Amino acid sequence: MKPNKWILLLGLLMLVACSSDRYWKLRIEAPGKSSLNLDKYEEIALTDFLLTAEAEGFDLNQEIGKYFAEELKQKFKKSIFRRDLPIEKEELFTDEEFWKSHYQRMTEALFFTGSAEYTAETRKAILREQIRGGEDPFSSTPKLAERKFYTLLINLYLIDAQTGKVIYKSDFKETQSYKNPNQTAYFAFFDLIEKVKTKFFRDVLGRIQTQERYLIQR
Repeated sequence: MKPNKWILLLGLLMLVACSSDRYWKLRIEAPGKSSLNLDKYEEIALTDFLLTAEAEGFDLNQEIGKYFAEELKQKFKKSIFRRDLPIEKEELFTDEEFWKSHYQRMTEALFFTGSAEYTAETRKAILREQIRGGEDPFSSTPKLAERKFYTLLINLYLIDAQTGKVIYKSDFKETQSYKNPNQTAYFAFFDLIEKVKTKFFRDVLGRIQTQERYLIQR
């Protein structure tokens, strides 16, 4: 038999052998590595935030504190507590002596602090009904509609309590629109802070990496 026929026969045998196998393509999420090492810290103290703008009728400092106190307890096996420490100006975040002077305990600890801005805006927009194919796009009657927009801007800091040094800083800005022009600031806040929380934990715990694997059954 000629060599090229042997090659063809070998290829057919391999194809038959492989066809008897079943396989599944799997997507596996594995935690990535973080540049931060938070293992040595035993406590996290949440301070008040420096507020630059606040939606009317909404206590932004209280809601940020309550939300992150609960989320941090779920993610870290550490003591999480609130610390009554008003922040009056932006420069304090990098003032090492300020932070060292407000923590005289012997344990390794972090200050969880930052600045925040929460605003609401109602915008008007001209809308047209969705048209079917072939129809004149300008045949429908335009309607004037209102949309409610909420924007949450948070600058988060993690500060070593004993050295006063900033070990983490990141800025987050999230905006959400609502068809309901009467959407409340309280409801919208949790939509926005959820997005901030997800990005923050990706930073400090390591981003999730998606990997592909094949499971073969013979």
